[in-house]
Amino acid sequence: MGPSARAIAEHASFRAFLHCYLQEVDSGQWYHPADWADDPAGHYQGSHVCLLALDTQRVRLAVDVVYFSMAGRHRFGQVRLWNAGRLSWSTLDPERAMFMLVRELYALIGGMVPELRRSRELELLYRLADSYQVMARYVGVRRSDPRLRSDRFIDGEQSLLFGHTAHPTPKSRQGLAEWQHASYAPELAGRFQLQFFSVHRDLVIQAGHGNLSAAAMVEAILETTVACGRGPLKLAEDQVLVPAHPLQAQWLLCQPAVMAAIASGDIQPLGPLGPSFTATSSVRTLYCEDCDWMFKFSIPVKVTNSLRVNKHHELRAGVVMARLIEQTGFLDHEPRFHMIQDPAYLTVRLPGRSESGFEVILRDNPFYRGRDRGILSVAALTQDPLTNHTSRLRTLIEGLALNESRSLAAVSRDWFRQYLSCAIEPALRLYDDHGIALEAHQQNSLLDLSSGYPSRYYYRDNQGYYLSESRREELQALCPELAHTPELFYRDAMIRDRFCYYLVVNQLFSVIARFGEDDLLAESQLLDLLRHALKAWLTRFQGPARPLVAMLLSDARLPYKGNLLTRVHDVDELNAELEMAVYTSIPNPLHKTLADRSKTRGRPMTGPQQHDVA
Repeated sequence: MGPSARAIAEHASFRAFLHCYLQEVDSGQWYHPADWADDPAGHYQGSHVCLLALDTQRVRLAVDVVYFSMAGRHRFGQVRLWNAGRLSWSTLDPERAMFMLVRELYALIGGMVPELRRSRELELLYRLADSYQVMARYVGVRRSDPRLRSDRFIDGEQSLLFGHTAHPTPKSRQGLAEWQHASYAPELAGRFQLQFFSVHRDLVIQAGHGNLSAAAMVEAILETTVACGRGPLKLAEDQVLVPAHPLQAQWLLCQPAVMAAIASGDIQPLGPLGPSFTATSSVRTLYCEDCDWMFKFSIPVKVTNSLRVNKHHELRAGVVMARLIEQTGFLDHEPRFHMIQDPAYLTVRLPGRSESGFEVILRDNPFYRGRDRGILSVAALTQDPLTNHTSRLRTLIEGLALNESRSLAAVSRDWFRQYLSCAIEPALRLYDDHGIALEAHQQNSLLDLSSGYPSRYYYRDNQGYYLSESRREELQALCPELAHTPELFYRDAMIRDRFCYYLVVNQLFSVIARFGEDDLLAESQLLDLLRHALKAWLTRFQGPARPLVAMLLSDARLPYKGNLLTRVHDVDELNAELEMAVYTSIPNPLHKTLADRSKTRGRPMTGPQQHDVA
């Protein structure tokens, strides 16, 4: 029968947490099992043993590393605990190991009031337990669902049972009641109607880039809908139709300002209307195969670190960036690189509120019925497979190799080169040519794999644009509306760190690690291919991307977003100044001194230095 859903979720939760701990806090000491004499009774089956000292608890953890990844995405086996008081080793459950590491983390923090430290520690422990429990539920419900292997866009979006591979609480969903998961969690593939409000036109704020207004776009989805058996919905001339996510509608109906507007007749709840929608991987962006637009809502739920709400400046940013990208003409010359725009928004103005809660972003939907096959996010492509299954990437490469009568390694090299040419190089060139960088992490990055090889890349997320301060004058000449969105501009040094993390460390290195873990092509060979490509790009880039490529080729360390440290300090990055998470650094696997790191024998293997968590 294989492991239980709980055991699968426990292992996946531990892997995600320990990945963060090793990258951000303490890389530990690494040994080959043949050189590990302290606990030699055959407990370690992998290529390495990672030793972590938890000094404040007078214990050590020895983790069996079943797969060693040059990109840092290791796979772990059994955990062993050394208890100094008993002078002995014993097997430790992964869940207990996580909680001991959390305790060690907070014991190391200096300069924090003890009561605050304890409060934050309890909060992290709660989110760890919540994420683990939610993941177990999702695995239990979906593990035999054939849609997990489907090539439809929405099935891929809803297949992420394990979530963010570099986040300590990948399935934490604070604010989502247990009974609401079945309807609103993408992993459970529920479908539901949007809730609608009729709002007096004087209270509505909207904008868009295109031929239709945001209000007209919303009305279009209900044109043929029969509402409550009364025929097509008819609105008065002074009324505008405003949609809401059902979770947000529940919240809105409890707000005093909304209740007052309902009492005065300015807002009228209409209830559920229109076609059924379902959640994409972000939880709050909703999709319908028969609609030309997706809808991105605010919801009263904390997903991983942050309460997911649309800020007013983000509404403007989507429209402005749609205009700017069009003005650059960049996409006209890059048929394999596409950006899914958020070209319109709609919200309601309420007294004393910068955001009322009605904020909704309309997103282009290129994956409507008939055009939704072969589209998969990099996160879904590189996700760990369930027990007794192969990963999506290995299945893809095996199929190509069989059809082409070629080796897995040869197909893998060609696949990786095509991925670089359609996803990575154009993103860097957009930054180099126009000073526009993208938050192109795994979940924001979609690939058209209908032919087996990456034929087109799609970027999504209106919150994920960084404009170079050094190009401000040039960009504002193309799009004068940028004068009203100064928050989009950043210094190149900051952009370089963020862009490097999202595009390379988060997205690209995950692809490399998946190839290696699936035994398709060694990570060292993929890193050599990447190094060769970077050297070629370096000769062509003349703008702000050039220092980034040079950094990748020469620096010993790379910037890294510390999702665990961000969580430890209870930072809601979407509400922090400059949306700033905690950043640290990790060893650069492209750096020559790391080339033979996995071959070290006869002595402890050192990784990143221990970081100060204060």
